[in-house]
Amino acid sequence: MSKQIEILARDTVYDGFLRVDRYRLRHSLYAGGVSRTLVRERVERLRAAAILLYDPDQDCVVMIEQFRIGAHETGAGAWLLETVGGYVPPEESPEAVARREAMEEAGCEVRETELIGEFYLSPGTSVERITLYCGRVQAPASGTLHGLDHEGEDIRVEVLAASAAIDEIFTGRVNSTTAIITLQWLAANRDRLRARWSASTGKG
Repeated sequence: MSKQIEILARDTVYDGFLRVDRYRLRHSLYAGGVSRTLVRERVERLRAAAILLYDPDQDCVVMIEQFRIGAHETGAGAWLLETVGGYVPPEESPEAVARREAMEEAGCEVRETELIGEFYLSPGTSVERITLYCGRVQAPASGTLHGLDHEGEDIRVEVLAASAAIDEIFTGRVNSTTAIITLQWLAANRDRLRARWSASTGKG
């Protein structure tokens, strides 16, 4: 199969906090030929980074809780337990954003990072890709408040034992994609990471 796409028209239908474009297109079919004309809306200009903050000496993770409009009226409520993260502007790298957001949202200086991976969040409706990291930090006190006023952020830090945080995947409290993936990765890599990062404590 020759995978081809023909864009017939593209129009911006909304340009605010997010930009949404509407496409009229046709694409190749597995059975041969070309599809009928399809109309699809896509959220544009999204690139993100997130980082799971891990303290290997205390064997704990630093997570944040904040309001999320997407969770309003669904599940357990609009305040989610998450990893630190943010959108990546063109002039910054994903790792630089992850390090900056760790300080802004949790008051943590990231001493080392390890790349977890990169993936599309919702390719049926959005271009958004996210790069995930794990970062070595010294855990702050739980309950501290952070966030930027001009971005409308109201963020509470929560420090959990690594095993307790991993268990929250199965209780339903951890219920966002990036938090689930990073904690599952930590469960698989925790012993290796703890041995390596504990040995390098103080070397920044």
